[in-house]
Amino acid sequence: MQEIAKIILGIFVLFLGIPIGDFLYRKTKEEIKSGQKWFKIIILIGCLGAIISAVIQNDFLFFSFLFISIVTSRSLIRKS
Repeated sequence: MQEIAKIILGIFVLFLGIPIGDFLYRKTKEEIKSGQKWFKIIILIGCLGAIISAVIQNDFLFFSFLFISIVTSRSLIRKS
């Protein structure tokens, strides 16, 4: 039962990454334009880290890497 609660909490925190990424996009537009290459590298490292942590079955690292990837990718999306 505790394992299910941890997973549900982790998914909830991942969903919080969406508005956080949108907020960062609005506040840091000039940094995002100049550092897009670095943001893409961060997303790639986050996805690779999530895959590796899923293989070694470390939930904390898995959700941490996914959170980093979600926040960074949301801040790269161009808003109209």
